[in-house]
Amino acid sequence: MNTPWSVVAELEADNSRLVKEAIVRRESDAGNTELFKGFRYVYDAMITFGVKKVDEKKGDGRGITAEAFWRTAEQLQRRELTGNAALTAVNYLRVNAKETEWNVWYRRILIKDMRCGTSDTTVNKHADAKYHVPEFTCQLAHDGAKHESKVSGKKIIEVKLDGVRVITIVYPSGQVDQYSRNGKELVNFDVVRRQIAKHAVFFREPMVLDGEIMSANFQDLMKQVHRKSDAKTDDAVLNLFDILTLTDFQAGKSNSTQTERSQQLKSWYMPCAEHMPNVSVLGQELVDLDTPEGDARFAEINATAIAGGYEGIMIKDPAAVYECKRSVAWLKQKPFIEVSLEVTDVEAGTGRNVGRLGALVCTGVDDERTIAVNVGSGFSDELRDSIWANRAGVVGQVVEVRADAVTQNQDGTYSLRFPRFLRFRGFAAGEKL
Repeated sequence: MNTPWSVVAELEADNSRLVKEAIVRRESDAGNTELFKGFRYVYDAMITFGVKKVDEKKGDGRGITAEAFWRTAEQLQRRELTGNAALTAVNYLRVNAKETEWNVWYRRILIKDMRCGTSDTTVNKHADAKYHVPEFTCQLAHDGAKHESKVSGKKIIEVKLDGVRVITIVYPSGQVDQYSRNGKELVNFDVVRRQIAKHAVFFREPMVLDGEIMSANFQDLMKQVHRKSDAKTDDAVLNLFDILTLTDFQAGKSNSTQTERSQQLKSWYMPCAEHMPNVSVLGQELVDLDTPEGDARFAEINATAIAGGYEGIMIKDPAAVYECKRSVAWLKQKPFIEVSLEVTDVEAGTGRNVGRLGALVCTGVDDERTIAVNVGSGFSDELRDSIWANRAGVVGQVVEVRADAVTQNQDGTYSLRFPRFLRFRGFAAGEKL
């Protein structure tokens, strides 16, 4: 059986992807369990060791056994060894190891970087299933504009923050690990982690807190996220919006509903809130989008999102479970404005719209701003035909237009970003209902 470090050296020596894949298949067929155990510990994002620096070695020691290394690695993973005790244990291994086995194998496991051009994808695609590395995934949202039929009925509405997605894993022992949505470990939010750790004892089992971390300035925050030292994140606030057990997260699905999970999150957070100034729970509101009252409230929340400079709105199904994939249970929608404008002209279409409406030329005053814009989207083919056939009668009518924002033209007038036709507001010229 090839030693793991000799295989890694072989992988590192050849830049060919096909060669690397062939080597992985060869070792899988040969049953090189030790090699794939090392790959698992490196590529599984949820395995961390809590050591920031591991020195290389020059010269040979007497050698160390795999059993001795894994015993220490597992103690580091469980945080049974931390601080100076962890450094002492790692240094003991380094001093006794031989140069090649340490530098090419054991050290690379501890720094979670195999440096040989392979990844979890390589292993999962070309090795036997028993050697596969678990993928790190979380629930993601679909674009609400592409699933308009789902934006109906009773929904939980919350603003969408413009920050960094953070998956926080909390163990009852007080250990707190944080990851990006792609599974990269985040180590620069010490203040947030310490505040959560003090209240980890209230969990009976390891839990996953899903949220978005915000700072005073997004660009400043991004500069700090992956800094290796001197990160300045004391003003960062973790805004939580979901919770599930680690067991369910690893399985890829929680069977608790969104409503149940939101309540569980609040039940844990509220008694501890005053002791966690850098942690908050994002506000949510249940709205029935099938009612006039719910529709009006949705418009108010949207207006708040615009005024607050938020990235958008999240629309969540209160009865849906958490699934570690992109799901229509969560829809993201940009904040929008709606203005009523008068049709002053009708433009003919081009391309596939030849012989029917291309765009409505619209003008009007909204919030003391004169708006002039051509509206060419939001029409069905049938509506384009109908408007074009009656284009003379359309001029002068009032239309409601939805857009992302108001923009200013060089001539001092205003326009709309991404305008979409919604509806006619009356049945006669100038009529607004």
